[in-house]
Amino acid sequence: MTAPVLVMVTRGSADPSVAQVAHELRQGLRRLRPEIQTHCAFVDQNPPSLSQILDQVIADGVGEVALVPMQLTHAVEGSLPMEELMAKAHARFPSLRLTLSRPLGPELSLLTILDQRLRTALSQARCLELDGLVLSSACAGDVRGTSLLARRARQWSTHHRLPCLTAVADDGGPSVAQAIMGLRAQGRRHIAVGSFFLAADEAYHTQSDLAYRYGAVAVSEPIGAAREVIDLVLARYAFAAMDLLDFGFADSDDEAPPVPHLSVVSA
Repeated sequence: MTAPVLVMVTRGSADPSVAQVAHELRQGLRRLRPEIQTHCAFVDQNPPSLSQILDQVIADGVGEVALVPMQLTHAVEGSLPMEELMAKAHARFPSLRLTLSRPLGPELSLLTILDQRLRTALSQARCLELDGLVLSSACAGDVRGTSLLARRARQWSTHHRLPCLTAVADDGGPSVAQAIMGLRAQGRRHIAVGSFFLAADEAYHTQSDLAYRYGAVAVSEPIGAAREVIDLVLARYAFAAMDLLDFGFADSDDEAPPVPHLSVVSA
């Protein structure tokens, strides 16, 4: 039995590093799980689109696909137009069995990578003193994602015994400038920004420039194609692929009991 195709779905960007991170993740997944056909599709700007990937999947004779939205701030419902993409895909490829995982989300394991990236930035800036942190992300996320992101900020704060405020690049919450000014109002002067971004897109560059303008001593690079991200993609894929399994109830003479809907919510 052929495993369902894994398609990572993310937003494109004019910055080539966004596509580079996506392709590095694809290569990492292929090295780790070569038996799974893996692709990355972009919602805008960059090729290939989801339709182009599904055309290729159909041509390869594969009939099952699991889509994984590559968003770090959404835990349940992605901001990408996934439902619209799914509807178009079902209409164009009626014979293709599609399932959609939940987004990557602000998982605890990503704080380890965030720490590593920020330590590198502090070392490069020759910064020896730190008394405040900002956790910067692209957007506020859905309700569950926002709650988890606030929890990650508290956990990061507790770990380093430093105050930590969150910031977002859209209008869904305080900007990185407001977060830095909030910490300065508490008497903090040596403030570093941890970037909870997958790749260095336009929003990341805007937040980074703004942080330095308001006096941040260091801004970390995005999380990138870390092993922890690859593990999360595989976990989301494995759970979503369960929806494609045929348990053979239709062959039974007796009416089979309904299969309960399972959901996993991470802490």
